[in-house]
Amino acid sequence: MRVFVTGTDTDIGKTLVSAWLCRHFGCDYFKPVQAGLLPRTDSEWVKTHVNCHTHPESYRFREPASPHYAARLEGQSLSLAQIRLPAVPRLVVEGAGGVLVPLGEGRTMLDLIRALALPVLVVASTRLGTLNHTLLTLQALRSQGIPVPGVILNGGLSDMTAQTIEDYGGTSVLQQLPLLPEVTASTLERLEPSAALRAALSNLSGGGV
Repeated sequence: MRVFVTGTDTDIGKTLVSAWLCRHFGCDYFKPVQAGLLPRTDSEWVKTHVNCHTHPESYRFREPASPHYAARLEGQSLSLAQIRLPAVPRLVVEGAGGVLVPLGEGRTMLDLIRALALPVLVVASTRLGTLNHTLLTLQALRSQGIPVPGVILNGGLSDMTAQTIEDYGGTSVLQQLPLLPEVTASTLERLEPSAALRAALSNLSGGGV
């Protein structure tokens, strides 16, 4: 199983979901582009909460900002050709921000996803505005022919939101994660993947750049 985890926005729960997937499906973790190093990187957060192997980022920038701007502040540019997937059979790759976050030179996260040739899980919240953000994200991915096994909702249960995303997005909401008062290794352990999520991920395979 090799899958790319994107979100409808920043701070939507991509890292939490990525760590949770690594824990329950025995995957390594890889974040190609990290913008913002303090108080800790997403790879460091995952390592703290899940006993899995984390691979070094292809790019690390100090500023917590859009990757194209964070790179510019350090006099760098970001090249998709320099991003290579780790050669492991079970891998969760986490993006930065949403699918249209700029990476520089006219490229966005969507271009990176297409280059990596991995199926994509979309993480969305249940807060106000999520329907528009989620449907736009699904539309952008499908415009590039990128397979989307489904959506994971994070931040509270909402059957209305799940049903609307399925009806209008032509996809499946594979899991709804409850709002967690505290995120620890044990709380992630106790969150069991749904049968729908297990089934969707069981047949996944991914390629490379």
